[in-house]
Amino acid sequence: MQIGIFGGSFDPIHNAHLIVAQLAREQLGLDVVRFVVAGEQPHKPGGHHAAAADRAEMVARAVDGLEGLEPDLHEAARPGPSYTVDTLRHFRNAMPGARFVLLLGADAAGKFETWREPAEIRRLCQVAVFQRAGMAAPGGFDLAVTIPAIEISSTAIRARSRAGHALGGWVPDAVGDYISGLRLYRSDRG
Repeated sequence: MQIGIFGGSFDPIHNAHLIVAQLAREQLGLDVVRFVVAGEQPHKPGGHHAAAADRAEMVARAVDGLEGLEPDLHEAARPGPSYTVDTLRHFRNAMPGARFVLLLGADAAGKFETWREPAEIRRLCQVAVFQRAGMAAPGGFDLAVTIPAIEISSTAIRARSRAGHALGGWVPDAVGDYISGLRLYRSDRG
C-alpha cells in the first residue's frame, strides 16, 4: 500500500487541494491520499479561522465519494501542537507495511528544514513537492508532482465568504453549503 500524506489547515479545503491530490495519486502511483487536518500548527502561530471540528467536517465532505482520497482526523483530534514527524510515526505504527509519501507545496518545502526532526521525516517517508508546470522544483526532495497553476486559495475563499459572495467553483458544493449554513468566516456569525 502506497499512501500519500497531504497535511494542512484546510481552512477551508478547496478544489485546488482536490486537484493536486488527484494528480499526486496518478503521477506517483499512490493507492490513496490522506488529507491530514492539522490541529494546532506550530508554524502558524495565529491559529485557524475555523475550529478543527469544522475543518475536519469540510474535508470529510469534500472527499466523500472521490476514489483514493480520504480524510484523516488524527492531528485534529489530539491536543497540543501537530508535528509531521509525530503523525508519520503514528502512521508507521498503525500501518507497518505501507510506504508513505509526504506531499508538500513549494512554500512548505522552502521551510522544511525548520520543521521538527526533518531528517527523521525523510527516514520515515519519501517527500514529494508540488511543482507548477514550467517552473523548477525546490531541490533536495525525493519526488515532484507537476501541477497546473490554479489561482484558488483558502484566503480568497474566506474573503469571499466574509463578503457574502457565492463559493461555487471554488469549493465542492458540500463544503460551500457547510460554510454558508454555519456562516463560517463571517463576522456576523451568530
